[in-house]
Amino acid sequence: MPEPRRHRGPPEAHLLEPDGRDGAVSSDVSGYVRFIDIDRLVSLAKSYGVVVRVVRRVGHFVPAGVPLLMVSKGERLSPARCAELRGAFDLGPTRTLQQDVEFGILQIVDIALRAISPAVNDPSTAINCVDQLSRILIRFASREEPESLRYDPPGLLRVGIPWPGFDRLVDAAFDQIRLYARADVAVSLRMLRALGDLATTIPERAVRLTLAERGRQIVAGCAGQLAEEELGNLRVRLSALERLAVAREAG
Repeated sequence: MPEPRRHRGPPEAHLLEPDGRDGAVSSDVSGYVRFIDIDRLVSLAKSYGVVVRVVRRVGHFVPAGVPLLMVSKGERLSPARCAELRGAFDLGPTRTLQQDVEFGILQIVDIALRAISPAVNDPSTAINCVDQLSRILIRFASREEPESLRYDPPGLLRVGIPWPGFDRLVDAAFDQIRLYARADVAVSLRMLRALGDLATTIPERAVRLTLAERGRQIVAGCAGQLAEEELGNLRVRLSALERLAVAREAG
């Protein structure tokens, strides 16, 4: 993600609906997709005169025999071509961080969940994790997301490849912590602050509104678990987040 964010356009996955002639290229080994050589896929798709649709993105586990990708004009596939297409994928026994932003987020989440477990009871570490998650998400939101559709030549679609978007990463970062921290006011307060920090950096009103909804989920989950005074503190922070969400869109 080397480019600063210019816009957050609508998803284009509808351009890659299967047409009934697709051929599947299945994995010959079991493992996690750790890296995809997208330029190689584009080059191969152009050489074969086909469109390649990746169905197992980076971070997914693929059992042997399960499709990695679908190829238009499936009659053009041969065993040699299938092997070349599989060669654009690196599969291994564990996920890695090279292309897998979500994996890094989940590692931090795991630390936070262990910290707030009754056996450990270390809310300070969980709060530090929330702080780092907010930093990563703010950084992600400031960059142009990886291209899902690749063309060669311009205007001629060659490869469609899914990537986890901003909403999915926010869910990955906060959903489990929210569920496990319902009785922990300090961690819940820090999650609301993190959502507010995110909303401060994001110009699109629609995205800020989804962050406010996540804040309401945090407060609703804590109801019945915390004292009314503690819930009052959460509601004050939620109100600040909701004000940010409805502020006029920048630009």
